[in-house]
Amino acid sequence: MNLVTPSDFTRNLKEFGATLQAVKNILVVSAHWKTRGTYVTTSDPPKQIYDFYGFPPELYEIQYRPSGSPKLAEKIQNSLKTVNAQPTQEWGLDHGSWGVLCFLFQKANIPVLQLSLDTNLSPEKQYEIGKELRPLREEGTLILGSGNIVHNLQKADFYDMNATPTDWAIEFDEFIRQMLESRNDKEILDFQKKETSQRSQCLPRNIWNRFFTF
Repeated sequence: MNLVTPSDFTRNLKEFGATLQAVKNILVVSAHWKTRGTYVTTSDPPKQIYDFYGFPPELYEIQYRPSGSPKLAEKIQNSLKTVNAQPTQEWGLDHGSWGVLCFLFQKANIPVLQLSLDTNLSPEKQYEIGKELRPLREEGTLILGSGNIVHNLQKADFYDMNATPTDWAIEFDEFIRQMLESRNDKEILDFQKKETSQRSQCLPRNIWNRFFTF
């Protein structure tokens, strides 16, 4: 478990976070906040949500408490034309958000908001939302899509954390990496046509949130 066990993954997150000196705000689209309709958090500070069950107690003791930004939330609402985004204080930062940010920005000194993932929208609509959010980057907002590219818990080996990855998992992960690096947005939007995607993703929303970051 990356949150409590040191790994190359978390070390790389820390190193990468140290390079992000210009970030003024963070907007997270987490695979763990799926909704009907689009919502943006307005709480300041946002509450930390432990949205997982049956794991070791030390996971529930991790605290990550950044501020929020109601002002940026309002700006996001006004920027989105594809959807009618609504403000909410019912949600906060789920583990798809704080579980990554606690390594990227360890001091928790940058305001964080979350944007929900409307599962009624097509990949193309989600992509359009990402385009409307793009100007925020020029103002110092980091847009972060959080969710495992390979996420099939039925096939995971929980007894061997160092188990060799399966061929289909490696193939799908490499496909997404290549499409991101080549900026082949159309191929990623059609990712479910890939045979390996069905094995790699029981939950397509883990890929959908990438569309907001292109």
